[in-house]
Amino acid sequence: MGNSRQHVIEIDGSYGEGGGQILRTSLALSAVLKIPVHIYHIRGGRKKPGLQPQHLKGVEALSRITGGQMEGAKRGSPSISFIPQAISSGEYRFEVGTAGSVTLLLQTILLPLSFAKTRSRVTLTGGTHVPWSPPFHYFSEVLIPTLKTMGVSIKATLGRWGWYPKGGGVMRVEIEPAPELKPIGMLERGSIKQIRGMCATSQLPQHIGERLKDFATREIERQMSMDSELDVLHDVPANGPGAFIFLVAESEGAIAGFSSIGERGRRAEDVAKEAVDNLRAYLESDSCLDPHLADQILPFMALAHGDSVFTTSQTTEHLLTNLWVLRQFLDVKFSILGEKGKKGRIELSNE
Repeated sequence: MGNSRQHVIEIDGSYGEGGGQILRTSLALSAVLKIPVHIYHIRGGRKKPGLQPQHLKGVEALSRITGGQMEGAKRGSPSISFIPQAISSGEYRFEVGTAGSVTLLLQTILLPLSFAKTRSRVTLTGGTHVPWSPPFHYFSEVLIPTLKTMGVSIKATLGRWGWYPKGGGVMRVEIEPAPELKPIGMLERGSIKQIRGMCATSQLPQHIGERLKDFATREIERQMSMDSELDVLHDVPANGPGAFIFLVAESEGAIAGFSSIGERGRRAEDVAKEAVDNLRAYLESDSCLDPHLADQILPFMALAHGDSVFTTSQTTEHLLTNLWVLRQFLDVKFSILGEKGKKGRIELSNE
């Protein structure tokens, strides 16, 4: 564990993919390890660099949970300093604002609250199913079951859907303390047990949801020779119109998820095709973890007791950047077999 009087970790926020993931991972590790951090060139790889409102919400949430000191926490700021204090469990409510992603905010606070002394309950309002972020159902049906194998117990419920641009979704999370994280070994996924999922719409004609389902089930059968079970949810509670498809591949050794979100002017079949194409690419790779899960569980792996290893259907820039951040905080060793953009095998040792 670090000592705030000893040193400050310096993180270049423009490294690798240069996005908000560097900020979220750095702050979470800083809180758990109690090591101060200074992040500069924040989101240096983006068209609008610096802290945006959604990132500020994550910073503010972590400050509340840890009682930490922040400098530079303002909109557009290119740098921020954080000095963490003790992590406090409890009941929290965070409003991300309009359609800001609730699951991205969770990426900042989930790891620290897993190391709290007692259970925490968190209510988040904002976007639950919005572009460029994990939808609620990915969090609840893919990330939570995988983290459970590592000793992290989380319950998540969806009170209201939040689409872009109006947001207003409500998500509740209950996080139990995990005093010791277990390593994972996910090299072979085994046979696929089932392909399941859902199609959901709000304030749209019923045929939209049916078309999402019909296209997906037909293409999964045609391209992959597999049956699938998809539920259709009409008019789910939300502040505005929206459409969503979510596909889950459940195998003997892993679980993976693929989604797509509708937008004005985009045909239902095109929305479904995006999710189906990503599912097919995963199945063809014979790997365990989908690309998003691979980078999201890395911080938990790095803090586990023992060596972890997994295969992923795609070694993304996100994953490589997250590995780099971990090495700035921890004495971890890792090896990557496979090229960026292709399937890969990741080994991580922290002992």
